[in-house]
Amino acid sequence: MNPSTSSLAGTARLAAAGLAGALLAGCAHTGDTLGYYWQSVRGHLQIMRAAEPVDDWIARPDTAAPLRARLELAQRARAFAVSELHLPDNASYRRYADLGRRAAVWNVVAAPPDSLTLHTWCFPVTGCIGYRGYFAEAGAREEAARLAGDGLETAVYGVPAYSTLGYTNWLGGDPLLNTFIGWPEGEFVRLLFHELAHQVVYANGDTMFNESFATAVERLGVARWLAERATPQAREDYARGDARRTGFRDLTRAARERLAALYAREAGSPSLPAAKRQAMERFRADYAALRAQWLATGTQPAQIAGYDRWVAEANNAAFGAQAAYDELVPAFEALFEQSGGDWPKFYAAVRALAALPPAERLAQLRAGWPAMAAEALRAGAAPAD
Repeated sequence: MNPSTSSLAGTARLAAAGLAGALLAGCAHTGDTLGYYWQSVRGHLQIMRAAEPVDDWIARPDTAAPLRARLELAQRARAFAVSELHLPDNASYRRYADLGRRAAVWNVVAAPPDSLTLHTWCFPVTGCIGYRGYFAEAGAREEAARLAGDGLETAVYGVPAYSTLGYTNWLGGDPLLNTFIGWPEGEFVRLLFHELAHQVVYANGDTMFNESFATAVERLGVARWLAERATPQAREDYARGDARRTGFRDLTRAARERLAALYAREAGSPSLPAAKRQAMERFRADYAALRAQWLATGTQPAQIAGYDRWVAEANNAAFGAQAAYDELVPAFEALFEQSGGDWPKFYAAVRALAALPPAERLAQLRAGWPAMAAEALRAGAAPAD
C-alpha cells in the first residue's frame, strides 16, 4: 500500500449490492446493519447522480484546461486498458464526478493486539471482507471507536476510488472522480487499471487474493503504458515515486514478518507487550533512516507526508490491511510470466484459482505454478471480458 495515495482501494463494494443484500437478509440483520446498507446505497447513488459523460466535460467551454487534459488522458488510458490489457470494455470510467471531498469512501480495518489477522465483516454477494467502507468519515470513525472499545486495534483511511465489480454498469458504471483525477500520470493510470481488474476476477471473501491480483495487474499494466505511451517526464516522475513505494513496501514487509513471528512465539506471554513496543520502535527507527535517504536525494517533505502519517499511526490493523495489497503480488506476477505474458491466458489462470477453496487457492499460488490453472490454460479457457 502507498499511504501517500491512500492505497488503491478495494473498498466499499457493498454500495453496488447493498440494497439487494439488505432485502435478501431481511429481519436476520440488525437495525445497525440495515443502516449500514442504506448509507452504502445512498452514498453510491449520490456519486452516480453527480457523474456526467467525459465527452460532455471535455466539450464544456468552462472546463479548466488541466481537467480537460486529464480527462483526455483518461480516455486514452481507458482505450489502452481494453486493447492492450484485455480489461473490460464497458461503461465504467467513461463518466466523471467532482465529489467536493478528498476521498470517495473511508475504510475501517481492525485487528487484535496480538495478531495481524484482520477482523472481518460478512455480507451477501461479497462474502466476508477485512474492511468496512463508509461514505462519510464520521461514520468510519464511529465504527472504529466501537471496535476499539471491544479491544481491537483500528485504522481509518480515505480511499480515492472503489469498484462495484461491474454490477452498476447498467447505471453508467464506476466513474472517474476528483479524488484521483489530478494524480501524476503513472499513478492515475495504475489506479484505473487496478479498479478495472476487480471486474475481471473476484473471489468472494478473499480480500488478499482480490487486492493482490488487482495490484499485479496495475503494476504490469502501468509498466507497459509508461514504456509505450508516456512522455520521458512521466516515466521519470513515476520511477521516483515507485522507488519510494518499493522501499516502503520492503520496510513494512520486514516489520510484518517480525511482528508475526513475535506473536507466534510470545502468544499469551506477559512479555509480549514490551517486545511488541520494541518491534514498533525498530520499525519507526528504520523508517526514519529511509526517510532521511529520501530527503537527501531530493524528495520533498510534502511528497512523503502520507508515509509519515501512516508510520506515526501504524498498528496491527494498518499492517494487516497493507498485507492484502502486496502479499501475493509476486505470485501473480510470476503467473503472468508463466502465462507467456498473454493477458487472456493469465486471467483464465486466475479465474481457475478463484474457483478453488481458499486454502487450496493460497497454497497453489505460494507453490508457484498452480496445477489447476495450468489445466485451464491447456484446455483453452478464455476470459469473458
